[in-house]
Amino acid sequence: MNVTEFQQWVNNYYEHRGWSELDIFIRIGFLAEETGEVARAIRALEIGRDRPDEATESIAENRNALAEELGDVLGNVIVIANKYNISLEEVFQSHKEKLLERYSADG
Repeated sequence: MNVTEFQQWVNNYYEHRGWSELDIFIRIGFLAEETGEVARAIRALEIGRDRPDEATESIAENRNALAEELGDVLGNVIVIANKYNISLEEVFQSHKEKLLERYSADG
């Protein structure tokens, strides 16, 4: 599945669930929440959680958890992009151009 197909799939899925109708400020809150969950997953991978009330997970389980959380972040980014009719390809290209322009002297 390419990025355009995935963006459309997310759009359809979120519409079907009624999730894409949420206010944009609620969506931003979800994005912030999911970003925090990415940070938690990275902590588990890098230094562990060290909590007696949580089971210790394997590296593979922690890596899978990170992949899931990154997917949640991406899903929220896609919903925001879709709201403003911005393709992920446009996001990728815009980001690439910004970095190349900003750091072109670096090589």
